[in-house]
Amino acid sequence: MMTADIQSQDNTRDLKPAIVNGLRMRCPKCGKGKLLHSYVKVNDHCSACQQPFHHQRADDGPAYLTILIVGHLMGFALHITWVQWRPEPWVLATTMSVVAVVGALVLLPRMKGLMIAYQWAKRMHGF
Repeated sequence: MMTADIQSQDNTRDLKPAIVNGLRMRCPKCGKGKLLHSYVKVNDHCSACQQPFHHQRADDGPAYLTILIVGHLMGFALHITWVQWRPEPWVLATTMSVVAVVGALVLLPRMKGLMIAYQWAKRMHGF
């Protein structure tokens, strides 16, 4: 029992630096190599440290997190905009639609990096 605890402590990886690297779309291990290519496609391995990424499984997690964050931010933005300035409905709808789409496009690859970095730090799915 004691050796299993020691082994699990030796195999731990720092979560915070991995997540920061993932949000920067860099390798969670070294922080140098690119994690993604072609917007949200994951590289097979890190170009700097050769950490394999081919077995990662982010699936729908990044999209869910992106919708969750953008949706909450847009709810607050919509309420504040309507209460403060009372714009025309078509102006409000157009503006908020553009902001939501741009926000989602910016956030999606970063959420994918975050999910992969979390999986790497917790040794999930073969990492």
